[in-house]
Amino acid sequence: MQKLIECKYYEQAGNGTIRCLLCPHHCRITDGKTGICRSRRNVGGILVSDVYAQPCALAIDPIEKKPLYHFHPGTTCLSLACTGCNFRCLNCQNHDISQASPSQASHYNLSPEEVVALCLKHHCPGIAYTYTEPLTYIEYVADIARLAHEKGLWNILVTAGYVCQEPLADLLPFLDAANIDLKSFSDDIYQRVSGGHLSVVLETILAMRDAGVWIELTNLIIPGVNDDMDMIREMCRWMVNNKLAATPLHFSRFFPQYRMKDIPPTPLKTLEKAKQIALDEGVCHVYLGNV
Repeated sequence: MQKLIECKYYEQAGNGTIRCLLCPHHCRITDGKTGICRSRRNVGGILVSDVYAQPCALAIDPIEKKPLYHFHPGTTCLSLACTGCNFRCLNCQNHDISQASPSQASHYNLSPEEVVALCLKHHCPGIAYTYTEPLTYIEYVADIARLAHEKGLWNILVTAGYVCQEPLADLLPFLDAANIDLKSFSDDIYQRVSGGHLSVVLETILAMRDAGVWIELTNLIIPGVNDDMDMIREMCRWMVNNKLAATPLHFSRFFPQYRMKDIPPTPLKTLEKAKQIALDEGVCHVYLGNV
């Protein structure tokens, strides 16, 4: 039987209800229920993680797959994921695990110590928390990351960046690199497509910048959704104005997925136009993905 691990970042809300303080959703969770992420549960007034030490995916990946092109290129990383996400992206490519409850996916039983040992066994120089939203199982990530640093391993976060500043600040000292999925530069699109707010993600990016974490950004361009070139230009200007001109920017090609199967793949000319705009605005390193 899985040992229940108490989560951090919550408070009592009365009548057995608790309020999760990990992300800006601030889910009010009644006894026996989970928040939006499906992985943090109220058990008798205590918030517990249903996925701690229960990864649903493990793989050895080239670091470029994260994608990270300027952080130790040519190396590998041990990739790890648990079920759950605090977004509801209509185009989610990993919806079978990110939009699933822990009981709906098979999993391994791996303590933080065992994850680090596995990484060392396979001679990977770092661990990537990826595929789903690693911030929803932040306690597991933090415990692995501390041990990883003690062994000289890197910690890489692949995230949508939707988190409150206090939990993020606690994790930042253990992060070496991150790829943040900047889904658009419109709060309206964020709300309609993902169920969140742009400003929170921008705060996360700037907090990582200030903490000295190596950052690369990914922008998946979806036809008819976030392919407005004026908006993309505004995003690039924001990067340059916030000392992120040297931050690699990956424009990624959309393919029909999940609840957006009726939308065609992104035309290559759209990606090429976005890349030229980014270069014109002063972004130094621009790449095209899924092409």
